Amino acid sequence: MDHELILTSLRRAVAASPDDRALRLHLARTLVDAGLGSEAIAHLSTLLAGEPGDAAASELLAAAVAGARDDADEPSPAVTPPAGSDGADAPPAAPSGAPSAPSTAPSNAPPSGAPTDPPTTPPDAGAASFDWAAAEAQVDGLVDPMFVGGDGDEPESGAFDVERAGASLADVGGMQHVKERLQAAFLAPMRNEELRRLYGKSLRGGLLLYGPPGCGKTFLARAVAGELGAAFISAGVSDILDPYMGSSERNLHELFQLARRNAPCVVFLDELDALGVRRTQTRHSGMRNIVVQLLQELDSIGADNEGVFVLAATNQPWDIDPALRRPGRLDRTLLVLPPDAPAREAIFRVHLRDRPVESIDLAELARRSDGLTGADIAYVAELASERALMDSVRTGTARMIGMPDLLGALREVTPSTGAWLDAARNVVLFGDDDGTFDELKGYLKKAKRL
Repeated sequence: MDHELILTSLRRAVAASPDDRALRLHLARTLVDAGLGSEAIAHLSTLLAGEPGDAAASELLAAAVAGARDDADEPSPAVTPPAGSDGADAPPAAPSGAPSAPSTAPSNAPPSGAPTDPPTTPPDAGAASFDWAAAEAQVDGLVDPMFVGGDGDEPESGAFDVERAGASLADVGGMQHVKERLQAAFLAPMRNEELRRLYGKSLRGGLLLYGPPGCGKTFLARAVAGELGAAFISAGVSDILDPYMGSSERNLHELFQLARRNAPCVVFLDELDALGVRRTQTRHSGMRNIVVQLLQELDSIGADNEGVFVLAATNQPWDIDPALRRPGRLDRTLLVLPPDAPAREAIFRVHLRDRPVESIDLAELARRSDGLTGADIAYVAELASERALMDSVRTGTARMIGMPDLLGALREVTPSTGAWLDAARNVVLFGDDDGTFDELKGYLKKAKRL
């Protein structure tokens, strides 16, 4: 059967069953065999768009593209002169390697070695030029490039991401005392440029947030960055520490260099007790060097920290090297305690808004959840959803989450701050009383733990 008839039949079959992958692949293979690479690429692109991992389609696509490239690079065939022209009676070309017969007919060809003009006859209509731009658009993103450059033109992405914090203190529910402390000690001097210059206040500083885990210290740091309209860079232990000697110090330096280039910028160091551990408590020289490097960066030795604000969070401030809390470094501390009633109500609202709930008394939940952290409240919402889900499975009818589910979950959850408060009590009672933890001592007395 003629190739064109086969192709016509296959095209009609694919048009009638466009989702038949095997049929479309067969048509593409037939098109490649017939030298119609451009049309084959279109069908193969459709197949790869549906299943990018189709090995057969990928292999055939590479063959189609290679064939189309070869066709485009091949010189146009010689054009046969029409009947009646000067070359009509010319003898056929001699086979390769055979001596050519001398021609007795007059010829207009230039003598051997003379330059010849390029042919002006248009190429054969069947050898149309290949549209590489259209083919590239069809396969863009479907197959990997044939070659990749290794000259380093595109820099590798750094270990730290510069973000624009969208949160602000208005997004922090309750915790009015914490907000006032942040305003007085950190935000107000930074916002009033004229007063800051009048009183010689430097546009730099550090603040240590400490308290039980799960109380929102990281979110507060993002809110501070949003209030300042500054860039935000968050770095944890895994971003800094490296097993190779000197790499951890280099990571710290790169972090602060990035912050200086993006000033004004808030640098958030999470789990500072792991990065800035007391040097008297460790014999590992690598950890001591990390503390020294952090002190140098905070002191802006060899660089300018103007416009760089450092916020650090820790659950164990008593394990931090005292040198980090000296004036000019992380000299201000802020105790972040479990959320108060308005904050707990806001946290309950956040964790229940995307769940099927009805008749929920948020004020009652806030009253009954005294002492719970934000993480504890999230766990309460999860347990309540689980209770409603299992009940729906047993009855075969989906139902809403109600107050009984949440109150039952509250009875199962105990505050996760107990161990932390016990450790804090020992530090307050038997540690050095230099006034650093006066606010913590007041809270422990109020909670009747002292």
